[in-house]
Amino acid sequence: MRGLSRTARAEVEERFNAVAASADLGTLAEEVFAVVDLFDREHGLRRNLSDPARPAEQKAEAVRALLTGKVGATALEVTVAAARARWSRAGDLPDTLERVGVMAAAAEAESAGRIDDVEDELFRFGRILAANPALRRALSDPAVPSERKRDLLVALLGGKVAPSTLRLVTQLVAHPRGRSLETALEEYGLIVAQIRERLVGVVRSAVPLGEQQKQRLAAWLRATYGREVHLNVEVDPKALGGFSVKIGDDYIDATIAGRIEEVRRRLAG
Repeated sequence: MRGLSRTARAEVEERFNAVAASADLGTLAEEVFAVVDLFDREHGLRRNLSDPARPAEQKAEAVRALLTGKVGATALEVTVAAARARWSRAGDLPDTLERVGVMAAAAEAESAGRIDDVEDELFRFGRILAANPALRRALSDPAVPSERKRDLLVALLGGKVAPSTLRLVTQLVAHPRGRSLETALEEYGLIVAQIRERLVGVVRSAVPLGEQQKQRLAAWLRATYGREVHLNVEVDPKALGGFSVKIGDDYIDATIAGRIEEVRRRLAG
């Protein structure tokens, strides 16, 4: 995201943070996602509202005329802030509003004490999709109506995950916005983690880690990075022993398989 849009995103998020405390966060997330869907469908509207040459107040009035009575006051205020901002490219406006929708759902989960659950559940659902090609096809098929996909998700996840998790998964399944479901789940998971200003570490271990092992690893990573690190743990028998951790672009390989590969590379060199 380029200069103008980076500044605009910060302004919109600041406005969200200022008004979200008094809102029903679940409803706010749903309404902001609905606005994103509208802007994705109406290309002309999106271009006009993101045009930096148009007066900010003119764009704000257009949003008020379009959305007043259709979304709540908080969603309207956030959308007006997005319309008033100056964007480098038209697509950055709905992208930022989608991010705000995820932030609202994450804040909903945090207020309910379930933000850790949401992080874990988004990660696990991504792994379920990776292991079930038929399910991934059914949820990704553009020919399958969104309502049928929602019904399938309710049958699969209803009552088994946090409400915020179901809300987020339903949104990205119904409106993937050109991304694979796995990529969208990862993006949403990172935004949820950022609400807590935490890094996300993907741990691969040959055997399940005990709670004390996870706590020690998390403490070591926290000391290393100077921030909280949320651990998503995968069991991978190919690791043979030990574990690996991926945090962003960093990769720490303490597996036996990794050590064997390192010896092979040295011998080959």
